[in-house]
Amino acid sequence: MKNKTLLLVDGSSYLYRAYYAMPNLRNKAGEPTGAIYGIINMMRKISQDFNPDYMVCVFDAPGKTFRDDLYPDYKGQRPPMPDDLRVQIEPIYETIAALGWHIIAQPGVEADDIIATLAEIARQNDVKTVISTGDKDIAQLVNEHISLINTMTGERLDREGVKDKFGVFPEQIIDFLMLVGDKVDNVPGVEKVGEKTAAKWLNEYGTLDNLIAHADKLSGKIGENFRQAMAQFDLTRQLITIKKDCDMHEFYQGLESLQPKEVDNTKLIELFNRFGFKTFLREVSGDTEAVPTQDSRVDDALPAIPTDINYQMVNTPAQLQNLLETIQSAELVAFDTETNSIDPMQAKLVGMSFSVKVGQAWYVPLAHMGLLDEQLDKAQTLTLLKPWLEDTTARKVLQNAKFDTHVLANEGIQLKGVKHDTMLMAYVLASNKKVALEELASRYLGRQGLSFEEICGKGASAITFDYVPLDKATQYACEDADFTFQLAQVLAPKIEAVAGFAATYDLEMQVWPVLYAMERVGVKLDERELHQQSGELGDTLAKLEKQAYELAEQEFNLNSPKQLGEILFDKLQLPVVSKTSKGAPSTDEETLSKLAEDYPLPKLILEYRSLAKLKSTYTDKLPKMVFTGTGRVHTNYAQAAVVTGRLSSSDPNLQNIPVRTEEGRRVRKAFIAEPGYHLMSADYSQIELRVMAHISGDENLQKAFAEGKDIHRATAAEVFGVELEAVSSEQRRAAKAINFGLIYGMGAFGLAANLGISRDAAQNYIARYFTRYPGVASYMETTRAKANDDGYVETVFGRRLWLPEIQGAKGPRRAAAERAAINAPMQGTAADLIKKAMVAVQQWLVEQKMQSRMIMQVHDELVLEVKDEEAALVKEQLPKLMASVAELAVPLLAEVGEGENWEQAH
Repeated sequence: MKNKTLLLVDGSSYLYRAYYAMPNLRNKAGEPTGAIYGIINMMRKISQDFNPDYMVCVFDAPGKTFRDDLYPDYKGQRPPMPDDLRVQIEPIYETIAALGWHIIAQPGVEADDIIATLAEIARQNDVKTVISTGDKDIAQLVNEHISLINTMTGERLDREGVKDKFGVFPEQIIDFLMLVGDKVDNVPGVEKVGEKTAAKWLNEYGTLDNLIAHADKLSGKIGENFRQAMAQFDLTRQLITIKKDCDMHEFYQGLESLQPKEVDNTKLIELFNRFGFKTFLREVSGDTEAVPTQDSRVDDALPAIPTDINYQMVNTPAQLQNLLETIQSAELVAFDTETNSIDPMQAKLVGMSFSVKVGQAWYVPLAHMGLLDEQLDKAQTLTLLKPWLEDTTARKVLQNAKFDTHVLANEGIQLKGVKHDTMLMAYVLASNKKVALEELASRYLGRQGLSFEEICGKGASAITFDYVPLDKATQYACEDADFTFQLAQVLAPKIEAVAGFAATYDLEMQVWPVLYAMERVGVKLDERELHQQSGELGDTLAKLEKQAYELAEQEFNLNSPKQLGEILFDKLQLPVVSKTSKGAPSTDEETLSKLAEDYPLPKLILEYRSLAKLKSTYTDKLPKMVFTGTGRVHTNYAQAAVVTGRLSSSDPNLQNIPVRTEEGRRVRKAFIAEPGYHLMSADYSQIELRVMAHISGDENLQKAFAEGKDIHRATAAEVFGVELEAVSSEQRRAAKAINFGLIYGMGAFGLAANLGISRDAAQNYIARYFTRYPGVASYMETTRAKANDDGYVETVFGRRLWLPEIQGAKGPRRAAAERAAINAPMQGTAADLIKKAMVAVQQWLVEQKMQSRMIMQVHDELVLEVKDEEAALVKEQLPKLMASVAELAVPLLAEVGEGENWEQAH
């Protein structure tokens, strides 16, 4: 006779998963509903998957537990629950109960303790227990009666599974956690002991007690750390050990009392109406036309997970020919590459996957190590597939098409025909959310596949994809193509449903090929110049170090926050401005900047840090990043990483080179052109202020730009009530601070600090500003209100910028969110404009068959490597192209410079 099953869900972990995985859903009343929606999905699915005889969802009750009494710092580092999640707790309880679940939240103990107690009761009654959680602590409970399931990854852990995952058996997990500690719960471990060392020790000595008995055999610093930590082991064992004997009389009257309850459809219909969950309402009510009385702001429908999954490896010529015929006849094909590196310029193709139907995919392995007999010839296969890959009419969908285009270019293939990029689709829909494929599959499809870490490992022991066994590689790669294909089906209607989404997505799809071309070309460096700068910076740093010793009257490590803190606050008795999370006096940049106003050593330390970072990040590092294949550096432009739509640059980061210091500007001197070329820089002039003038509709601001006035001088004349010609340099500086401060939502306090004046004087300046520019005041007020109502703001062109913190937040968090709401439309519109400019310039260069090329984009600036003979024409057309990409209420102006290097051109 089959054992009965008890299903226990760690409801507290589900809460946070649902909250962070779902979009910012709200009903018409403005109530947040994302976590509720996510919880419903997870609870329905797991109960259907297991069909248990008994089922309970367990939550942490509010208030302290016995562990807090043992250790006041227990979970001390955890941030408070977000307000938006807190208000969803009660309706979540109501919904889970209506779905037929028993709910337990017992004061004084944690959810883990209740779960362990119930699992122990089940074991005593020969009932199998499945625990759904992502918490590693609960692995200590696993035995022949109890297993774990992580619904996010699909991972099932029995006793051997725990050993495979952690390197130790379940009965060793408590000792294991005592050694490594638990950062999430703020439980201390042994300093410098990680999971590998802990597992190694426990495999050698069996138990922590035996390890303690042989503590003298542990050598080196790590052995010393262990011996010092032994005094805390009694405490950490009590904190980590999960109770199995909680008093359950209030909630438990025998296992039969935990049988699933009848689903309360009446209650569910009431709740789904309130939350605006159309799909759920129609399922529960049976009315396919039902519309919630409070319709949700975001479509809540998730597609059905395919039941028929068909993934195949293609490793014979006949299979390859069949695949080719299939993709040639398909209307849309999801395509993905697998590589041996994440460096776009160096990555080599290991295999390719394809999908033309949800649940169906193929993987073509080409370069897995040591498996030549089990895969097709790479060169012959690429020759066969190249016509389709380069066919502009063969419509393809990819996740991060720019990367795959680089990979194929490394193999001599120019990828064409990209119809959709699911990464960019997701970014346009929710730029504040992560856009990795596994995140998107979970959020929009409710599907979970193998993770890269699962098949390749992590850290020093990780392998590259060309060493992954073919069966795992096939599963992983086919999931990528399958998920990408289904995402395109799900996301496309969402994009098309909103004009702003469609326009923004169209722009992003035009931008990525431009970024690919820029990355491919790269930038030439004067390595000799950088080496010289490094030497000079080293000399300067040595002098600053010597000066610091003199000021401190002793030598110390300038790079050590601990030693610096001792010098500043213990020896020199400087005032403590702020403290770290651990209570020590802070030595961060903000603190040192404040102290530097009155004391010489903090000022010197700031200069030292600035130059040291410049040296390590740029003058030392850039020469090492020159790609031998081209003799140039090739940055990567992340297109879907910044909430406002801006691009970010990495490996190397070309957007963060300091421009306000002489040393920073000198680094730009090392960016040069090939012989026969020189550099040209085009920069939008005061773009965010111009956008402010357009968005706010303020007549005075628009008039100043239309007449070509110095906008800061014009503002000073308005604010201080003087003639334009009579504006002093001090008044212009104050007006500039006001202009840019208001763009970033700065208030009187910030302006006062910026200008070194009283708060009343700053408030007076702002009041005068708003009197002269009433449209700006009106814009700021309406933007705050709209952002609070909608949870987002939009750029001039319809890009939606989500502000999840603005609804439900209080105090400083709300104020910060409102400042972001004011600035986001301007920064986002500026991002749209420079992207439009990049597209226009690239199209013109291609149409004119120019040898000149774009090589960098830095915020509002485009940098080109211009053929000397083409310079006059490019210099004439470049500002015209940039100014004509949009028609705003004020003229767009781009200023152009040129020179032998970037510093001269800028």
